[in-house]
Amino acid sequence: MDESGDSGRPQPGAGGTDPGTGPDKGKPRRTAEPGGGLLMGRPFGVPVYVAPSWFVVAALITWVFGGQLDRVLPDLGGLRYLVALFFAIAFYASVLVHELAHTVAALRYQLPVRRIQLQFFGGVSEIEKESETPGREFVLAFVGPLLSLVLGGLFYIPLQFVEAGTVPGVLLAGLMISNLIVAAFNLLPGLPLDGGRMLRAVVWKITGKPMSGTVAAAWVGRGLAVTVLIGLPLLTHTGALGNDTSEISGVETVTDALLAAILCAIIWTGAGNSLRMARLREHLPDLRARTLTRRAVPVESATPLSEALRRANDAGARALVVVDGQGSPKGVVREAAIVGVPEHRRPWVAVSGLAQDITDGMKVPAELAGEALLDRLKATPATEYLVVEETGEIYGVLSTADVERAFVKAMARPSA
Repeated sequence: MDESGDSGRPQPGAGGTDPGTGPDKGKPRRTAEPGGGLLMGRPFGVPVYVAPSWFVVAALITWVFGGQLDRVLPDLGGLRYLVALFFAIAFYASVLVHELAHTVAALRYQLPVRRIQLQFFGGVSEIEKESETPGREFVLAFVGPLLSLVLGGLFYIPLQFVEAGTVPGVLLAGLMISNLIVAAFNLLPGLPLDGGRMLRAVVWKITGKPMSGTVAAAWVGRGLAVTVLIGLPLLTHTGALGNDTSEISGVETVTDALLAAILCAIIWTGAGNSLRMARLREHLPDLRARTLTRRAVPVESATPLSEALRRANDAGARALVVVDGQGSPKGVVREAAIVGVPEHRRPWVAVSGLAQDITDGMKVPAELAGEALLDRLKATPATEYLVVEETGEIYGVLSTADVERAFVKAMARPSA
């Protein structure tokens, strides 16, 4: 399964553009990153991580495929598990190619990619921004399954020149079939799959509204989740796939049901996440520095806190800015620091001891809004920011707590 976009939301299967760099001229380093896994390299400047869950699925593939090899190539003995492990690694190398297709397309459209992560149900390319047009969205989603189809064809060609009952023949056939399955599964028209992003692009093109495309593709995705939950066990236990149902054991029945439940949960959750992120983006322009800013009063550094608060109350302000003798801002008095000073001590505490020095990154233009505002705050983490007019005049103080509350309200509002 695949996810394209900007929030890096994991999803099942192979592929992803969701879906979040820099060149590294040295050799790949196997270092750990919190939440990322092992760093394996930086193709095209994008870090590639292997999540710890990958080792679980690699072991599972090795065990299952090794059991199948025992029936096809009984003479291998214990070596069948080594062959199966090679298959697991080669399969995830194919998944990586699928992800790199999304990544290259994103970089071609100047969309930053945070990382690629190989995980339990495939991989995800964390693209940090939305496509600007439905056409680019469609291409960005389609290139992943397209590369999987190409890989399936590439494995088919040498398969014609080897014997079917040999190790090379089994490996090539397995890799061909697995890549075709990955392509077909990701082309299903529901989020968070690549096909869902393609459907979203089509609806977006027809309606002119990205949100309409997301809603349609997300609900189709939820329908797919229910279909997988019910349909996958039925397919394997009714002989629809050409298997002999008389040989299906109780363990296989439980395994199929568990796999269907996991896939259903991941698809359903991915569709829901896509809806929530789309709703947030729809309301993102409403987050404006000017409207969220608290009115502030300027006070000199030696001013007692009690006197500064009195001035703020008289002016109807909710924030304090420390200025020098010429009125230039030097610091923002932290709200948390004010709360921490008992009322009886406030006449004896100068505001300078409660202020955070203002850096260039803490000066926010009053006209900033939406994603540009969030990027500015993300670049310089702080609890309060000084908001200034184009002339450099103090407009007020922006609190991150107010921005967070605005986020919550934006998510709660119904979509247009």
